[in-house]
Amino acid sequence: QVQLVESGGGLVQPGGSLRLSCAASGSILSMYVMGWYRQAPGKQREFVAVISGEGSTNYAESVKGRFTISRDNAKNMVYLQMNSLKPDDTAVYYCNYRGPNDYWGQGTQVTVSS
Repeated sequence: QVQLVESGGGLVQPGGSLRLSCAASGSILSMYVMGWYRQAPGKQREFVAVISGEGSTNYAESVKGRFTISRDNAKNMVYLQMNSLKPDDTAVYYCNYRGPNDYWGQGTQVTVSS
């Protein structure tokens, strides 16, 4: 079993920054991909960013150049640094562990508003 706990969400003004953290526990293997997804009100959950165990990354076009995903395998942590935030980034952000099974955290709310 794998448990994921996100933190770091909140209310921020347009143009501001936030750093999300995801603490993973349980049967974690650093070889597996971890990532961030988000779901805005009335919309389907969408891909934001992923990172492999070796550190290779991939981003949604909408966040390229503004968001940075990173991980600390020794601490079983994944991070999402979000800069130049826009109102369209408002959503619940979910951490994902893509092992033999898919695991999700409970989500953390990010609201970008003036």
